[in-house]
Amino acid sequence: MTNHITIRKAGGKWVVRAGGAVLAESTDALELSEGAYPPVIYFPRGDVAMAFLDASDTRTTCPHKGEASYFSIGTKSETLKDAAWSYEEPKDEVARIKGHLAFYSTEKVAVEQL
Repeated sequence: MTNHITIRKAGGKWVVRAGGAVLAESTDALELSEGAYPPVIYFPRGDVAMAFLDASDTRTTCPHKGEASYFSIGTKSETLKDAAWSYEEPKDEVARIKGHLAFYSTEKVAVEQL
């Protein structure tokens, strides 16, 4: 049961920046809130510069969302391993995040609302 997960349209415009480049920019992002965790912004794949991302072999499983596939970000100076993830076949209760990617917000990856 996933009644502790809510998904809503994220207001405004959201961007992801890493290595001096804008990796994603969207006005159609989704905000997923899960229990006490901070909300996570999911970007439509069409709004992400997929050329900067390389699929990795990493997989994790969430009992509420399904199996996540990970992506590393290639910047000019380094590779940020497993910095983004996607649920390619999410569970029915969270089907809205299919075709979306989320990014870990770190000192090297900025996820921001403009």
